[in-house]
Amino acid sequence: MSEQANAEQKISQLQMFEQGLQSFLQQKQQFQGQMMEIESALEELTGAKEAYKIVGNIMVKTDKDELQKDLGSKKEMLEIRIRAIEKQESQLKEKAKKLQEEVLQQLKK
Repeated sequence: MSEQANAEQKISQLQMFEQGLQSFLQQKQQFQGQMMEIESALEELTGAKEAYKIVGNIMVKTDKDELQKDLGSKKEMLEIRIRAIEKQESQLKEKAKKLQEEVLQQLKK
């Protein structure tokens, strides 16, 4: 394989890495938005006397403690997902950085 073809292949890989990073960013933003909603709901529950939960298209009265546990569990799950995405994002950035350095060295030759 020629140097030119090899460099083009690596540039193509870099573009795929960039698309992957964009996907991770979108997922992370979505999860962070859900996290903010949950944190806001938990904050509102601390001073509330009654609690309601949306089930389908209706709102149902529910036990406040049970709802707090449920929201806390969802928050923990989102935190785990966000950390996993951040780890994958970091690994992909590192691979992209190494590949970019290789491409730049090839282009300088």
